[in-house]
Amino acid sequence: MIRYILWRIMVMIPTLILISMLVFTIIELPPGDYFESYVAEMRAIGEPADMQEIEELRARYGFDQPLPIRYLHWVGGMMVGDFGYSFEYRLPVSDVVGDRLWLTILVSVVTIILTWLLAFPIGIYSATHQYSWGDYGLTLLGLIGLAVPNFVLALILMYFANVWFGTSIGHLMDQKYLNQPMSWDKATSILEHLWIPVIIIGTAGTAGMVRRLRANLLDELRKQYVMTARAKGLHPFKVLTKYPLRMSLNFFISDIGSILPQIISGAEITAVVLSLETTGPMLIKALQTQDMYLAGSFLMFLAILTVVGVLISDIALALFDPRIRLYGGRTR
Repeated sequence: MIRYILWRIMVMIPTLILISMLVFTIIELPPGDYFESYVAEMRAIGEPADMQEIEELRARYGFDQPLPIRYLHWVGGMMVGDFGYSFEYRLPVSDVVGDRLWLTILVSVVTIILTWLLAFPIGIYSATHQYSWGDYGLTLLGLIGLAVPNFVLALILMYFANVWFGTSIGHLMDQKYLNQPMSWDKATSILEHLWIPVIIIGTAGTAGMVRRLRANLLDELRKQYVMTARAKGLHPFKVLTKYPLRMSLNFFISDIGSILPQIISGAEITAVVLSLETTGPMLIKALQTQDMYLAGSFLMFLAILTVVGVLISDIALALFDPRIRLYGGRTR
């Protein structure tokens, strides 16, 4: 196991190098850069741009250098904790992300916990009561959850939250707390607004997990070892939890590789509709404005979380399911 982990870590290094090259290339593909887009935008609204400041920023951050030099400067900075400068926000990238990162983690973690708490009992009930009225009803709700787009549900919940509970429309807090330091009143306001994005984002995730858990558990319950355990007179609860439920959770463990980056990126479209102070809308805006350091650093962070999550899920699968081995091939 230790040798396998060390080998996977060594493979992660060239993988991340290739990802960084790809990210840098994609960001540089559109013609021009942030400064040209900024000058064109200022001219479009009839305001002059400070060309001297723009040229100073170009020289300071190496935009007058060849692409290989700029790539090495960007990667070298990230390795020592310098993620660059956001030209859109006129702040270092670490300061721009700031509170948005913690708010994104809060929304995503609460959403994941709610999804698990709802999906597991519903999926187990549907599998153990196949074709019952409860199974049909829960299946219908799950299909509705999968079919209704999140942004439509966001508009509906924003309206009812404002009418029934007086919650302000949009944002993760009342607007008077925006860009303010954390306080008890601000934390209370965040908790008052938190349930709306959690329900919206968690609906589709819960429905999808219920369907997968139900299908996998039904497949395990039909296998011979379960029939043998029942024939020996084992308690139904022990028959369910000893192996079938455990074996049906492989998909859940394998999803760790995608859950980690989702915690940071969040649901971008829902965040835009709700005007949430999370990192999703910030990433979209950075890509649109060609804010290179902000967009590139963000994408590399997601790539690191993805490769680490895949490694964790592979190791957990090997420990969790004795049928899975780290290496293929025949064993004697």
